Amino acid sequence: MDPTSAAFMLAENRSQPMHVGGLQLFRKPEGAARDHVAQMYRQMLDVDAIAPLFAKRPYRSVATGGQWTWTDDAQFDLEYHVRHSALPRPGRVRELLELCSRLHGTRLARERPLWEAHVIEGLRDGRIAVYTKIHHALVDGVSSMRLLRSVLSTDPDRRDMPPPWAVSPAARRAEKDRSDADHGLADLPISAFRTALGVTADAAGLPAALVKTLSRGVRNETSAVSLYAPRTIFNTKITGSRRFAAQQWPMERMRAVGKASGATINDVVLAMCSGAVRTYLDEQNALPDSPLVAMVPVGLKAKDAQSASASGGNAVGAVMVKMGTHLDDPADRLAAIHASMLAGKEALGSMTPMQILAMSAIGMAPAILTPMLRLNGIARPPFNLIISNVPGPRSTHWFNGAQLEGMYPLSIPIHGMALNITCTSYDGQMGFGLTGCRRTVPHLQRLLAHLDAELASLEKAAGVS
Repeated sequence: MDPTSAAFMLAENRSQPMHVGGLQLFRKPEGAARDHVAQMYRQMLDVDAIAPLFAKRPYRSVATGGQWTWTDDAQFDLEYHVRHSALPRPGRVRELLELCSRLHGTRLARERPLWEAHVIEGLRDGRIAVYTKIHHALVDGVSSMRLLRSVLSTDPDRRDMPPPWAVSPAARRAEKDRSDADHGLADLPISAFRTALGVTADAAGLPAALVKTLSRGVRNETSAVSLYAPRTIFNTKITGSRRFAAQQWPMERMRAVGKASGATINDVVLAMCSGAVRTYLDEQNALPDSPLVAMVPVGLKAKDAQSASASGGNAVGAVMVKMGTHLDDPADRLAAIHASMLAGKEALGSMTPMQILAMSAIGMAPAILTPMLRLNGIARPPFNLIISNVPGPRSTHWFNGAQLEGMYPLSIPIHGMALNITCTSYDGQMGFGLTGCRRTVPHLQRLLAHLDAELASLEKAAGVS
């Protein structure tokens, strides 16, 4: 198991399950039978073979030196992992989000492969919901999005799409080709040797990258390390209970603000979060004078779709972005975030992917070590909350005739970081998923109204409302 994945296993406990999740909403095909959801569920169970990613479970023993490794589950039971559920009446989105909150707060059983999928019916508008969760030791956010996209189609009439856990025909052919080939040392491509030399060069450059990263942190400049995050109500010990809230907004509105302000859509997303969190904390008389710092993950597998979907794993760096929550004007907050993101990209631009991973691990270390050493409330938090943006499909997609209408991610609060905001773009919409500790972050759903108000304020400030 790679070090990042093993860290997720080691950090997990009852109060902080380390799985990511997703909620997808589908519209039934025209003329669908009354038992369409039951048919959909049975089709998800009717697979010839399970993809290796979904059939392996974590394992460690004296034989592994106490280190986490992966092993095939000899007692794999697909019906344990794929479940059919129904909402209580009246079947509103509220009941759906309450169910997802409850499902997301329970740990995955380590004696089995670390994933679950729930097909949910009972929404009064007739839509179908699918909630999935998978351990962060198996995939990062970008990899999980690619897994989902691999089983969706742009053809509404297609009916042969397998579920993500099924081995696709293309994968079976590729595996057969690999098993039929007999490769020796002489068959290794020259790129393999170049890769080995590149790793050596990466390692040689780590000391310089560390010095540069720490020096930027000391000067309170954006990098992979933050030393100036204030204490907030988010930065305390959490429980295992979860609250999930979700909503989507047209990306065209964000694009217009960004174009008028010289910012990116991601900058506008961060500015929406900044203003919403500022208002939320101000309502509780808990807004610090110093700007909040958000940890913004950066995916490093953007050009490696096959490795992300086939083998899983994690390849995520991080930038600590100053959110400008001390500023009254929404335009000033957006400008501050834009400048901070530019500085962060510049800092990462001088590093290789391996060096980014190493520096990001250093920046994340206090978030893991502080609760382990029981220093919450004593040590300053390395950042205040986590905000990530995972790109999704740009056009309308279907799963065996059912139109995908919305995608909302669920993520991981941890001790000292009680709120996680993750966004996913799909078909011209930006879906926000807010996951928080139910006891530490009261009235989490109010943040949705604050996000909406902040987007309107940004439009007015940019002159596009």
